[in-house]
Amino acid sequence: MGVINQILDSFSSLSPKLQAAARFVVDHPSEVVIASMRTLAERAGEQPATLVRLAQHLGYSGWPELKSALAQDLGLHQDGYGQRARSLAERGRSADLPGELFVAQHQNLKMTEQQCADSLHHAASLLRNADTVHIAGFRASYPIAYALFYGYRLFRNSVQLIDGQSGGLEMQMRLFGAKDVLVVTSFAPYSRESLLVAETAKSAGLRIVALTDSQASPLAFHADTTVLFSVASPSFFPSVVAGVALTEALLELLVADAGKAVVQKIERAEQDLFHSGAYLQSPAKRVGGKLS
Repeated sequence: MGVINQILDSFSSLSPKLQAAARFVVDHPSEVVIASMRTLAERAGEQPATLVRLAQHLGYSGWPELKSALAQDLGLHQDGYGQRARSLAERGRSADLPGELFVAQHQNLKMTEQQCADSLHHAASLLRNADTVHIAGFRASYPIAYALFYGYRLFRNSVQLIDGQSGGLEMQMRLFGAKDVLVVTSFAPYSRESLLVAETAKSAGLRIVALTDSQASPLAFHADTTVLFSVASPSFFPSVVAGVALTEALLELLVADAGKAVVQKIERAEQDLFHSGAYLQSPAKRVGGKLS
């Protein structure tokens, strides 16, 4: 059982002071794993001793042990990219590295399919009812966000990509409206920008869909629905394959439920892409050695 679940299960048995400290840990897990105990106590409006007592009540010998366990839950104690790359280099070319990678991807897709059976439909429902859908993903999560944005814009204009380019993150978030929905994606180690966007959206009253790798993800604590995907990989870097598959499944649901009007928008968008030259026309067929 993770730290957050331990806190939730024992919350009713805590004293009012310990409940206040516990609520801060649940609401700010990413801060807990990077800030000092004194800083966290000040932020929570409690004494450092209260955090120690909370940790001991949950069965930890002290605050550092609770902090370490929470970091483990968030996927922050995994081997770094450099260490994993070093392991690959030591193995050399003798192993079937591509074969191992494809096996892992098959497992990721299977696990993701099992995890998102219900949450994917809930996410689609939220998007359908939103005035505007904002989509955010940074660094390695950007391909996931952009895949959803690009496909969605083929049949819906009120879709905005939040990428923070040219320092415009704050300006992009100014567009948030209370009837909008944010789709935000990140996986461990989680990006600072994704958490900032989620916190800002929550404060603005948006509904939030988190595409992430764990229920203990800091994004999940802000989300109205969390859609999980697996990032396991034998390579040096986590995999985004299952995350991209989620966006394709989400778009599939949105189109299937939308009816003929959306079909016509997609057909027009496709025609425009060909007419503008963005898409290349199919090559002409050869008839009798000549182009027809």
